[in-house]
Amino acid sequence: MTLPAAAQDKTYRPDTVVTEITNRNFTTFDVKENVRLYRASFSNQYGLEIVGYLFVPATMHEKAQALVIGHPMGAVKEQASCVYASELASRGFVCLAVDQQFWGESGGNPRHGIDPDMYAETFNAAVDFLGTRDFIDKEKIGAIGICGSGSFVISAAKIDPRMKAIATVSMYNIGEMRRSGINHSQDLQTRKKIIEAAANQRYSDFLGGEQKLIGGSPFKVNENSPLSAKSSYSFYRGRGAFIPKDEKLEENTKSDMSTNIKFMNFYPFNDIETISPRPMLFIIGENAHSKYFSKEAYEKAGEPKELFMVKGADHFDLYDQKEFIPFDKLEKFFKQNL
Repeated sequence: MTLPAAAQDKTYRPDTVVTEITNRNFTTFDVKENVRLYRASFSNQYGLEIVGYLFVPATMHEKAQALVIGHPMGAVKEQASCVYASELASRGFVCLAVDQQFWGESGGNPRHGIDPDMYAETFNAAVDFLGTRDFIDKEKIGAIGICGSGSFVISAAKIDPRMKAIATVSMYNIGEMRRSGINHSQDLQTRKKIIEAAANQRYSDFLGGEQKLIGGSPFKVNENSPLSAKSSYSFYRGRGAFIPKDEKLEENTKSDMSTNIKFMNFYPFNDIETISPRPMLFIIGENAHSKYFSKEAYEKAGEPKELFMVKGADHFDLYDQKEFIPFDKLEKFFKQNL
């Protein structure tokens, strides 16, 4: 089966555009030789543009299984998700690595805005796109969420049975992290102060004041920095560094302050058991500071489910370190369950 360089005709929505990418000189991921790469642009249910990279096996003899892959919170599609997409496409899956709404090439304002419901909708809209391609079996679509996208894909899958199998990697429950901090290190009074500051920032935003950004990966670390900060720095400021077009270095990976508070109302694990009997795979690093999030989700999820630990890996190793990423496990999981 061949895929045209521009897969657009009267059967597609007029705002859906797919164009082939011939330049493969990316700094954060490689495109396998047996994979064709496309830029896909389409709208979500609310008319906001979503942009992703579509990785297609060069040779397909029947309708393909497909995967939506979401990037870590604060990152973009070029970071981590395209590493997964390229490798899994070389193994026969059509893979769509998307930029989350408000990030990277996808649309929406404010830039770096926070809306967990809209983030879940990005996954749902990606299924809309994949399920309407004539070279994909719409009954065989799965999803992978890395880091923060792990919680977003759970939120999306709870209300979208078209996702037939779901995997998370180094998953963060962003809602719980924003409410309570890592390992419950933030007390209620601190939470209330953060809420008050964010609410007051809305006045400035409403009057056209300068946007305030918070969080993100550190720009400096030293020998006394926590291991998680050092690992984040190593990825975001080193091997996985990527600055999207029109973005300033000082803005990179940070979130909009006044909308960041939306995470306080995000409870992705509520009703996670309703995803069953669709299978779930939770992948964690043995040394990851975040692994307790996946363990909690695993305990609450219905069957079938699996918690898979990667020996020697930390949270960020599973973003792009191929010697740690269990691609064989992911391939087997999706081929058996899609």
